[in-house]
Formats: sequence, C-alpha cells, structure tokens
Amino acid sequence: MKISALKALVAAIEEGSLRGAARRIGTSQPALTKLVRELEIELAAPLLERHSKGVIATAQGQVLFEHAQKVLGELTTATDLIHQMDGKMQGALNVAAVPVAMMLLIPETLRTYSRAFPDIRLRVSEEMFVEQMQKLRKVEVDMVVGGIPDGLPHGEFITESLMSTTMVVVARKGSRHARTKKLHELANEPWIYTGNSQQTGYATRLFESHGMPPPPAGAVVNSTLALLALLGSADLLGLMPEQIISHPLGQSIVRVPLQEPGLPLTVGVMIRSSSVVSPAIRQFIAHLHRAAHQLNGK
Repeated sequence: MKISALKALVAAIEEGSLRGAARRIGTSQPALTKLVRELEIELAAPLLERHSKGVIATAQGQVLFEHAQKVLGELTTATDLIHQMDGKMQGALNVAAVPVAMMLLIPETLRTYSRAFPDIRLRVSEEMFVEQMQKLRKVEVDMVVGGIPDGLPHGEFITESLMSTTMVVVARKGSRHARTKKLHELANEPWIYTGNSQQTGYATRLFESHGMPPPPAGAVVNSTLALLALLGSADLLGLMPEQIISHPLGQSIVRVPLQEPGLPLTVGVMIRSSSVVSPAIRQFIAHLHRAAHQLNGK
C-alpha cells in the first residue's frame, strides 16, 4: 500500500468530502479519487460510500482508516524522533493533563518550553484521569501529567514524580461553610466532583479516608474552568490543591478550616513503558520539574 493512498483515505474520511480531502493534502480531486480507488482494487473491497453531502467510510473503510491513522502517526513520530536525535527540535508533542496539573504546572511549563523550542507543536488536552489513561494506552497522547494513583498496572507505565500537594476543602468567599471545623458537618452538603461520577472523585476518597460515605453531588465537572466557575458562584464545596489558595486562580475561594487533614496527592508524569523517550519528551519533563520547583519555592 502506498503511504500517499493511506493519507488520501484518512483525509477523505476525516473531511467527509473528496474535495476537502484533496485541498487538505494538496492534490486534485481526481488524483485523490484515483489513490482511494487503487486501495479498493488492492483490497477488493469498497472503502468509501458516496452520498449527497460527501463521503463516509464503509465497514471495511473504517477498519483500514483506524489502522492507517496509527501507521501514519507512527511514521510521523519516527520522523520527528530522527530529526530530534540530529539536534533539530521540531515535530509534535501531545500532552494530556488532568485539572490539578493544568492549574499548577502546565501554564509555566508551556511558557518556558515554547520559548525554548518554538518549532515543537504542542497540543494539550484536559480531561479526567480515566480518559487520559485510555488515550495514553491507545498512543493518542505522548504523556499524562496529573495525580499518580495507586495500583497502576505493573510494567505498563513509567512514572516520574514532580511534586507533592494536598487536596484541601474549599468554598467560595462568604460561604456559610467558610468557618466549618469538622468534616462530618459537611457530609450532607452538595459537593463538586471532578470526574465521570462520584465514585472517581476526590471527595469520595477524602470522606472514605475518614470512614464516612461520599457526600451528595451538587455537580460533576471535567474541567478546571467549570470547577472554578461553580466554586466561585455557588454555595458548593470542592477539593483543590492547597497551592491554588494563594494563586490568582483562587482569588474567589477560601480554604475551609477543617481539623481533619486533607487528601495527599503526588503529581507526576506518566509515559508508556514501551515508548521511545524522545528529546522533546525529555525536555518537556525537565520543564515540568522546573515549574514544580518554582511553585514549591513560592
């Protein structure tokens, strides 16, 4: 199979249009159609289905599309790695960050890394831990930055600690909860959970560590922005890294002065154990350490 033909198929399915695909890869529509047709003849199977609004993948086309994406991605990664080994810091780096890391480490890391290596195309996605780990397993991202959980599958990932923090209970300024001293007094109040459900949230872990069932969910969010917006505008409770209290991001919230300790959390970076650690990845981890050191020094 020709690489050019695989690129044509991927572009056609992602664009949903032969014209759009041709424009994207810089060729004519007849030339692109010919490339896809060559694949169909080679495989003796239809790959695209034409309709009034464009094209969609057939069942066979979807199978080849998914594998072609991986092949083309691996080729791009290999090309970038070879260039980086020759001292040419260029290519792409996909980073997945959970909200804790997005708040604490990513802004400063991006600032210094982008300045040092302007030819590296950075893409940062923010989602919850479960989704990010799935992306790492599927080779959709190069690394995950966030809380390092207990019980990671042995040998699947390489982890490197960046900093330690404590997740503390917070509420908006002026909240009726702002002077609460005992955690059990908040057991029936609505909390904000970060994750897909109460079962995956930090609030569940905090209450269970003190022998109590999880509190009710006032909201479930999957982004830093949503978490901060709800904490600042509603009389809800949440858990945030203690460093955020003195950070500009935390100007609308206060720490609830509970007698019980908060939830300890190690923030680190995770990569696949099977990954080739490129110079771009090594440098990004070094800049993460620099950001963590700067944060701890404040």
